[in-house]
Amino acid sequence: MNKKDFVAAIAENAGLTKKEAEAAVKATFATIEKALVAGDKVSITGFGTFEIRERKARSGKNPRTGESVAIAACKAPAFKPSNVLKDNVNA
Repeated sequence: MNKKDFVAAIAENAGLTKKEAEAAVKATFATIEKALVAGDKVSITGFGTFEIRERKARSGKNPRTGESVAIAACKAPAFKPSNVLKDNVNA
């Protein structure tokens, strides 16, 4: 499912127009992004938690040349699904 399909499904399930559903989806994603940039954690009960995880600096290998490459430390967004979501997926 891509973003277009996702917006269409939300429009159908919520009884909204596609424009209204697209605005809601964009606002949701923008709000989650702003919270993560600010260093906050976003917990949605029954769905999961979005958070930022710190990655340490490490070394990797260039697959073409086999040459060692230094990979800098960074922050990466992460999603941890709730038990309810896990159970529904595995049912």
